[in-house]
Amino acid sequence: MGTQTVLAHYISSSCPSHPSDTPCPQCGDQSSLDGVLCSCIECFLSGGNLYIFRYAVSRALFLAQARGGTCTLAASDPPEDVLHRADFLLQNGFGVYHISKNNCEDFAIYCKTGLLVIPSVSVGQSGQAASFRAAASFIFSSPLRLLTSTTSFSGLALVGCGMYCVSRLVNDIGVRCDVTKVPVESLVTR
Repeated sequence: MGTQTVLAHYISSSCPSHPSDTPCPQCGDQSSLDGVLCSCIECFLSGGNLYIFRYAVSRALFLAQARGGTCTLAASDPPEDVLHRADFLLQNGFGVYHISKNNCEDFAIYCKTGLLVIPSVSVGQSGQAASFRAAASFIFSSPLRLLTSTTSFSGLALVGCGMYCVSRLVNDIGVRCDVTKVPVESLVTR
């Protein structure tokens, strides 16, 4: 059985599938569960779309992406390491969910790379969420007089977009200096 087949049948999520009148015959009703879950692809998507997240992309491709959360400069580990991490976290958890510090993007990137931000060994640090915070911080902390007198609204939007792209690059797990490879066994939640 090829790696693609194995990965297609092993889907993990950090949020429960949507409740329905008729629970999935394969997964059951997982709507009241929390933490890392294993489900079929239909329950995982809940009517949504599946998107490819790319690893080990070039800086040019990374910056050319219209939105964050689509790729990283970090390389993926071999499939057996990725599956080991995902299975271990399915059994032991991935810490308390937080939208900007320990979310599904953090879970997926950790499973694929084994990399975590050093000061937070039990949680991730989402590059996408950190990028939004940094860009917003720049725009809102800049003197209003400077922004309104020297640029138009479209100029401000362009500067904000540029700051977001640069922030995405600086916060990407593949270039940060405050990340380390963390063995999954050290992430057991208390």
